[in-house]
Amino acid sequence: MTTDEHIVFVVDDDARLREALGELLAAHGIDSRTFASAGDYMTAKKPDVPACLILDVELPDINGLDFQRQIVEGNHPPIVFITGHGDIPSSVRAIKEGAVDFLTKPFDEAHLMAAINVAIGRDREVRSRRAELNALQERYRDLTPREREVLPLVVSGLLNKQAAAQLGISEVTLQIHRRNVMKKMEAASLADLVRIAGQLEIPIAHSRRSKDGSA
Repeated sequence: MTTDEHIVFVVDDDARLREALGELLAAHGIDSRTFASAGDYMTAKKPDVPACLILDVELPDINGLDFQRQIVEGNHPPIVFITGHGDIPSSVRAIKEGAVDFLTKPFDEAHLMAAINVAIGRDREVRSRRAELNALQERYRDLTPREREVLPLVVSGLLNKQAAAQLGISEVTLQIHRRNVMKKMEAASLADLVRIAGQLEIPIAHSRRSKDGSA
């Protein structure tokens, strides 16, 4: 897979429209795959590349808007709706659920291509963030149990001696664990480690305080 690879999926029960959209996309150098129903789309094996889903509202097996709601939590590409019977409530619902655009047939070619480009760009960004998060999670799994205890203390802003006291270890040992955490998480700085902890949703530790309020 190269960074330039992408595809458009077309789900519409009108065979002539599927053919026309396939030819249009090919003319713009965009690969496409067409389906007559949502069920066909769901069961088909699809390439793992940035994509856009052109989805008709009125499908033979399910309403497109209902289908959008079903797949919104999955790893499906951004949707561009097309319909022969558009209305404001439907378009508002589609956009609120995350659709890139809602086009009424016959639609303007330039408008459609612009929406497709936005959708593919959005999907590429989502995939990039997902890949980065997966890599961070893999690094986090490589930390030892003690290093996982050290990480939230370090990003909380505690001094080494404070973090060491909370864990009941020496400051020197804490510093060793801290260096290991920075190295394994590939953090260039403390600020970078704080950003990583945020992406992993690691709770920030708080210093324990004595009854008189001192640290």
